[in-house]
Order: sequence, then structure tokens, then C-alpha cells
Amino acid sequence: MPGFTREDLEAAARQVYQVMPPTPQFVWPLLAQRLGCTVWVKHENHTPTGAFKVRGGITYMAWLKRTAPTTTGVIAATRGNHGQSVAMAAQALGIRAVIVVPKGNSVEKNRAMAGFGGELIEFGEDFDEAREEAIRLARVQGLFLVPAFHPELVRGVASYALELFTAASDLHTVYVPIGCGSGICGVIAARDALGLKTEVVGVVSTEADAAKQSFEAGVLRETASASTFADGLAVRKPVPEAFDVYAKGAARIVSVSDAEIAEAMRIYYADTHNLAEGAGAAALAALMQERVAMAGKRVGVILSGGNVDRGVYATVLSQ
Repeated sequence: MPGFTREDLEAAARQVYQVMPPTPQFVWPLLAQRLGCTVWVKHENHTPTGAFKVRGGITYMAWLKRTAPTTTGVIAATRGNHGQSVAMAAQALGIRAVIVVPKGNSVEKNRAMAGFGGELIEFGEDFDEAREEAIRLARVQGLFLVPAFHPELVRGVASYALELFTAASDLHTVYVPIGCGSGICGVIAARDALGLKTEVVGVVSTEADAAKQSFEAGVLRETASASTFADGLAVRKPVPEAFDVYAKGAARIVSVSDAEIAEAMRIYYADTHNLAEGAGAAALAALMQERVAMAGKRVGVILSGGNVDRGVYATVLSQ
């Protein structure tokens, strides 16, 4: 993946802002009291799709329109947030969007994707199987495959990190959840473009820790399953292009359990009254795990999305 300049990222941000405003980043005093450090929360749960991915969808579709103007249909595999992004951006350009999700996917994310005009297909037991079906259907139906990771997606996603670092350039550490990797790569790209020294820490689920295993081994590793309720983290194998970026640019990768993620979701609600989905709360869960090391420091956490089914959230809050 090419390195981005500040000008590259500012141009992406201007494109994003034609569709949505910047999202806020707040210092929450109750989180500071609880954790013993200054906590900046980047609120990507406040986008039009409820998650950070929409930024990449906007820039990617604009790139596609420039480079392949005859494209009439796209296809993508997703657990929800990428699919909403693709469907929303495609609908704005009058392009058909087919979205492949695994069986048993989030009912409410599926409804949201359909609401943005996506044509849903359920296939496979997990994201990785859905991705293989999307690749097959792209060939069979002549659709343009929108990957979960691409330089244009990263350039758009990096606009949230540009906003965060512009507001708080002196952060010691930023915690970022890792699914397919566009989020952490966007944070690394913005940090490097701005010449900052902030440590970037990736966060995965203990039940889907291929990125952590790969990072520590220095080679790609795959897990047999990815059975976490934090569906944005439920990936069995890293995207190689993303791994190349965070293997060099991240300080470390932390794994958090479903119980730790659920506790972070409850804390977000109690201390900030914000809704966080599982992946969205993972960064805070990692900070909670490393609170002793972060004592007294200025820390950022990415609340990457708030798209959690009502039943799941009710269960989490009742624990």
C-alpha cells in the first residue's frame, strides 16, 4: 500500500465531508476517573451508517467512478458495516450493490444494508466463507468486487484519524480494533503523514486473534474459527496487504475476551451514554487491560461503530 501525504488525506477528508460532517472526539471525565488517564474517544458511532467504514465507501466509490465509469454493479462481503458503506455510496451513484453476508448475521445490520439499497445474499458460516462466495459471484455476474481492504478505502478511513490527531496531536497511544485492517492502517497512515510519535495498538478478540498471532510470528497465521459476538473482529485470516502495514506500523496487538468487550460496552453506556457494538468497544477494553501502563498518559480509543442488535445489547447491559 502506498504511503499517503497529508495532502492525500486532506483531499480524502474533503470528499468525505461532501456526504457527512466530521465526527466528534471527546475527553470523557468519568472514563479518566475510572482509568487514571486522559481518554480521548473518537466517535465513529456518529456517522450516517453508525460506523467508520462509510468514509472508505465514499472515497472508494468516487475512485471507482473515475477509473471504471461503465461499472453498473458492485459486490462485497461483510458482517455489516462495510456492507452499509458500500450500499450507501453505491446508491448515491446509482450503482447496483450486492452484499454477501454469512448465515446468522446481525438482523439489524442486514436491515440497514437493505435500507441503503443493498441486495443481500446469505452464504457460509462466517465472513471468510462469505468473502469466497462474493469473489465467485463477481465473476459469474460480472460485478465489480469491492474488497474489505484497498488503498482508497484506507485513504477515506484515515480521515477520522486526521480529525483525531488534529484535535489531539500529543496522544501517547491510540487503541484501534482490527477486523480486515482498514481502520488501523488508516490511523497509521495519518500518524505517519503528520509526523507524530503516537504508538498505535491493534485490538483483536481472543476468539479471532489471527492478526495478533501473525504480528508476533512475523508471518501470516490463520485461526480455525472466529466465534466472537464482536462481529467486526470475527476474521479468521488477516488481509496480507493490511498485515504488511500494521506489522511495521503498530507497536503491539492486544487481545480482549468477549467478557472484557461486554464490560467496555457497559462502561461506555454508564460513563458516556454512548452505544458501542462489540468491535466498537474493543479499543476501550484493551485500554482497561493496560490501564497500569497507561496511568497518567493521554490516550485515544476508537469507538469504531455502534451497530449492535437490540437483543444482544439488552443482554450485555443486563449482565
